[in-house]
Amino acid sequence: MPFPEIVTTALRARRRAHDTAREAAGDSWQETGLVFTTASGRPVEPSNLRRSFARACDRAGVRKVNVHATRKTCASLLVALDVHPRVAMQILRHSQISVTMNIYSEVSSEETRKALRRLGDQFA
Repeated sequence: MPFPEIVTTALRARRRAHDTAREAAGDSWQETGLVFTTASGRPVEPSNLRRSFARACDRAGVRKVNVHATRKTCASLLVALDVHPRVAMQILRHSQISVTMNIYSEVSSEETRKALRRLGDQFA
């Protein structure tokens, strides 16, 4: 399945940054095949990722959450946009739809009220 244009654009930009880092690191570069690495190509330590993510939240002026919460936010936004659950499952890379729908997605109270109004309209 081809990636959406936004994904390929982001991955190309990441590859350019990766190539620049590899050149700058010279002989100290460790090829791991990972997309996101340290300046020397090694895996990013989880604590460093959390700190970087917190700094990015600060710069963006958004509330700090843990990295994992971004998946839940994405799932909830997809539900709010009426994206088919199977599509949301593919975007989030889950192997089972129950994971996507039961753990990651939240339906807003407004969406619940709207659904109940539509259901009531069917009986009117």
